[in-house]
Amino acid sequence: MDIIFSPRCLEYQFPGHPESPARVQEAQRYLARRGFSFSEPTPASQEELLAVHSPGLVRRVQEGRYTDPDCPPYPEIDFYARLSVGGAILAQRRGGFSLLRPPGHHAGPDFFGGFCYYNSLAIAVRLSGRRTLIVDIDGHHGNGTEAVFFGDPQVTYVSLHTMYNYPGTGLQSRDNCYNFPLPFRCGQEVYLETLERALGMVKGDFQQLAISAGFDTHKKDPLASMGLEVESYYLIGRLLGGLALPTFCVLEGGYVPEVIGPAVEALITGLEEAGAKTG
Repeated sequence: MDIIFSPRCLEYQFPGHPESPARVQEAQRYLARRGFSFSEPTPASQEELLAVHSPGLVRRVQEGRYTDPDCPPYPEIDFYARLSVGGAILAQRRGGFSLLRPPGHHAGPDFFGGFCYYNSLAIAVRLSGRRTLIVDIDGHHGNGTEAVFFGDPQVTYVSLHTMYNYPGTGLQSRDNCYNFPLPFRCGQEVYLETLERALGMVKGDFQQLAISAGFDTHKKDPLASMGLEVESYYLIGRLLGGLALPTFCVLEGGYVPEVIGPAVEALITGLEEAGAKTG
């Protein structure tokens, strides 16, 4: 699986903010040592952003006229967010893994939050026009992704996340959105059993699988730990790869820099060994 990456996504930071350049930089260096190939994306266009987001939201991000402690108005944040969207679009086209920042799954049609400005994965899915199963393995509920696709007959959304955590949504399933809130540090056995049950519940003639790949579920993560090990992501990949669908992944959360590279490798290995169509 090709890794989509640009060193430009490392250029911005806010002192003390957990969504730091280090988490992506260390992952890229690790994956390079492990022999992965890399491709560089181009920033998404205004038209591509508007496939999901309102003109008002795009304008607020571009102009930096907002106050949000989780989403600081960094200089040129519109560029970096559009670059991340471009990475997701390229990952969808190539069956790759987009290793870029900022993340996206908390950004909805007309709102942002939780370190997310534009919803990269949602834009890539919408532009593809394919019937899609989205599986969100980030430790936080992807309220933005759910808001984008709620009631959409083309998309089914599945999320496993820590209950009563940011953003306080995803406590029950509704329509085409299947939510599985789990206790903090629930552990690998509970997580995998829940994921297997979730996959058994969803029905549809899907044309692709899109994975919101957050690694804040790892046992060392301070924000949303579910007590998982690096090996857990390999087993998650095995389950998801067993669907035998064309697959792409987009990085969401994960705030322990040394964990993300091995976790990405484990997930990709599981997907490929199980037969996911990632190329």
